[in-house]
Amino acid sequence: MTEPDESPAQQLEQAILGEDVVYNALEVAAETGASIEQAQRLWRALGFPDRGSERAFTRADVDAVSTMLQLVEQGAIDFDMAVDLTRAVGQTMARLADWEVATLVHRVLEMEAGDDATGSRTAAALRLLEALKPFDGLLVYVWRRHLAAAVARVEALGADDADLHTTQVTVGFADIVAFTALTNRLDHNRIGDLVEIFESRCADVVAGRHGRVIKSLGDAVLFVNEDPIRAYDTAEGIIAVVGRDPRMPDVRVGLSTGSVVTRLGDVFGPPVNLAARLTAVARRNRIIVDEGTADLLPKDQFEARALPPRPVRGFGVVEPVAVRRH
Repeated sequence: MTEPDESPAQQLEQAILGEDVVYNALEVAAETGASIEQAQRLWRALGFPDRGSERAFTRADVDAVSTMLQLVEQGAIDFDMAVDLTRAVGQTMARLADWEVATLVHRVLEMEAGDDATGSRTAAALRLLEALKPFDGLLVYVWRRHLAAAVARVEALGADDADLHTTQVTVGFADIVAFTALTNRLDHNRIGDLVEIFESRCADVVAGRHGRVIKSLGDAVLFVNEDPIRAYDTAEGIIAVVGRDPRMPDVRVGLSTGSVVTRLGDVFGPPVNLAARLTAVARRNRIIVDEGTADLLPKDQFEARALPPRPVRGFGVVEPVAVRRH
């Protein structure tokens, strides 16, 4: 039951958590058998600061710590791995939560501007949260779908038996041209809309070409494809839906092929860095690749033109290649 003197933030927190906060950190540790240091490490890994002696935890928090410790005790994972998995979930869910709130705020404002307005944004938000309860099940469904796809990629990408984190891919880096100058001319709402459209269009193109978005950086998107031809098609598709739309800014795309290491949903290695560096060489709405990628593109389908060698930070002198379909 919501107390009458609760603030709007407390009312929303109560509605989302679905239970009262009744434990402090020491009590969580006592209930679970964890040391205070272990409980704090898991909490920080989720992305939250230490709460000291404050009563800030629910029964669900206790159950979550107990679940992780049981996995450790059963030998399924060690505690350091439990912390890594917790950090992965925390970072992913933090971004999802921010994204959801930014989207749903618009819906709350629409509700309060309509015929069924309650006169209170908090009341409208509570009503919307109640309607969205089935979304919880969708989160598990989507996680299982992506988990199945991730397991399949380990085999499909030819992961090295000695290191299942290492795969051979073509990395793509697409960025908005002159983004800093552009943001100086636009108001905050327009900048937010532009970035959202850019990221969503890139994501649709990447998914449609059997690729995967690794991360979005506001003015840039990093993606991977298992096949260099599909990577080129992805780059071409991004230019088509962003750079050639007169309402959107120009873009540049760099591609590099090689071995990358995957960790916590990110990729690392020379191809990642080189793809990013190549965008500085590319002309507006053009695709630039490294020599390795150019060699993998069939000559009967693609025309490759070597550009003048130039120094590239971290790689020395590099000879980039402009490519296009015949």
